[in-house]
Amino acid sequence: MIKVDEWAEIRRLHFAEQLGIKTIVRRLGVARNTVRAAIRSSEPPRYERARRPSAVDDFEPEIRRLLSEFPEMPATVIAERIGWERGMTVLKDRVRELRPLFKPPDPCQRTHYEPGELAQFDLWQPDYEIPLGFGQSDKLWVVSAVTGFSRFDAGWMVPSKAAHDVLPGMLRCFEQFGALPRTAVWDGEGCIGQWRKGKEALTEEFQRFRGALGIGARLCKPNDPEAKGVVERAHRYYETSFLPGRSFEDVDDFNTQFVTWLKKANRRVHATTRVVPAEALYEDRGAMRAFPPVLPDPALRFSTRLPRDHYVRVETNDYSVNPRYVGRRIEVRVDLDSVVATCGGVEVARHRRFVGKHRSFLDASHAVTLRMMRAEQSVTSAFEAAVEERDLADYDKALGVA
Repeated sequence: MIKVDEWAEIRRLHFAEQLGIKTIVRRLGVARNTVRAAIRSSEPPRYERARRPSAVDDFEPEIRRLLSEFPEMPATVIAERIGWERGMTVLKDRVRELRPLFKPPDPCQRTHYEPGELAQFDLWQPDYEIPLGFGQSDKLWVVSAVTGFSRFDAGWMVPSKAAHDVLPGMLRCFEQFGALPRTAVWDGEGCIGQWRKGKEALTEEFQRFRGALGIGARLCKPNDPEAKGVVERAHRYYETSFLPGRSFEDVDDFNTQFVTWLKKANRRVHATTRVVPAEALYEDRGAMRAFPPVLPDPALRFSTRLPRDHYVRVETNDYSVNPRYVGRRIEVRVDLDSVVATCGGVEVARHRRFVGKHRSFLDASHAVTLRMMRAEQSVTSAFEAAVEERDLADYDKALGVA
């Protein structure tokens, strides 16, 4: 059998140089029939080794019968049914070869998105320990979003997967879009909703949130990774193009760097749509919904009576409150950045929220107030001790009763 380069040269000499078979035979020193075969063949010569018989051949009819009835039957079960007593590798290879013949076709359909139709959301956890302060660090979550039509990326790092953190993260993404898509697509996150008995069951927090914004919601069904592939591909892009070589001082520094980088990334030509997302967003935004006059406030809220130590606990951290309000009921509001306590509409505490764990924070003004209260209490005690206690008989003498 001639080599591929000889086959190509024979065809070049015959078709390009217009040489005859005899001339090619004399020039290349090959047989005449070889030259004729090369001229007739439009494909290069290939050597195919004759297939050796396999021990599985005798069992193949039975394997086909089982697969025709049960296309998903594991190879181990097939081995048991056919009485296979040899090594499993050769059997598994044959089953893997035959199985597609009996499985129904599963074609993939390209999804087309209309302007303003939807945005896909997900939680992405960068493989990076974010410094939190006081020697603590942790891997936090990023609420990431991509519009379906323009493929515009947005994102914001949040302290946890709780609703009062994830929903404000969604608001930050909407602000980066500049408008509201008609539908938000999520998978089964605990703070968003789950599929139960074949129906979508959204959480009360998310229902209030989307109702205030006037947008729809769609949950991806379990085991359907293609339903949210746009945002998941974006995560791979972040991991290879944003994270390498970067360092972050804290959560705010991460968000600043990430949003700045996203502005540049959204001005690139998208690999799939072949358009610039920042430019396509104008058409996308034109079909989106405008923000309502009053935005929802998904912050965490709770009410408690201020204990004697004048601290309120949020998650695992303690924050001081004005000690003059000990024993009174206070309202606490926790958002992404701050912890605020009020009593009767009066602000009695404001702290920067700490994302780490097991720390206590004392406001300087609260410490001063506490010292003043202790000084006042000491003066009062001393005054009461200095007051003379008179005998009741003295009053009787003064009134002439005695």
